[in-house]
Amino acid sequence: MDPAHNICMPGDVLIVEDDPMISLYFEDTILGFGARTVRTAANVARALDLIAAHAPDFALLDVGLVRGETTFAIAERLDALGVPYVFVTGYGAEIRLPPSLADKPRLTKPCSIDALQAALRQGHSAQPQ
Repeated sequence: MDPAHNICMPGDVLIVEDDPMISLYFEDTILGFGARTVRTAANVARALDLIAAHAPDFALLDVGLVRGETTFAIAERLDALGVPYVFVTGYGAEIRLPPSLADKPRLTKPCSIDALQAALRQGHSAQPQ
C-alpha cells in the first residue's frame, strides 16, 4: 500500500459490533484503507477492556448490541480520553442517543465505503497529532 494513502487514516481502530459478518466487513475494509491494526469487541465489557489496555486512535460503535446493551458507556469513556468515534446503526435517524451524545457523528448501516472512509479520515484529522 502506498504510504501516502494511510497518512490520513487512524493507526489503531476499535470496532464494537455484535454481528460477526459486519464486524469482519468493517475490519477488512478499514485495513484496506491503511489502518495498521483493527481490534474488535462484540460487547461493552470487552470493548472497555481493550480501551483500558490501549486506547484506540478511532472507534466505530454499533449503537445497539445483543441483550439490550448500548455502546453509550464506551462513547463516554472515549470522550474522556479524547478519542474520536462514530456511531454506526441500522436504525437510521430514528435512533435516540442520550443528550450528551446527540451531536456525535453517525453512519447508517449499510454505509458506503466512501462514507466509512470519510468518517475515519475526518475523525483522524480532528485528533491532535
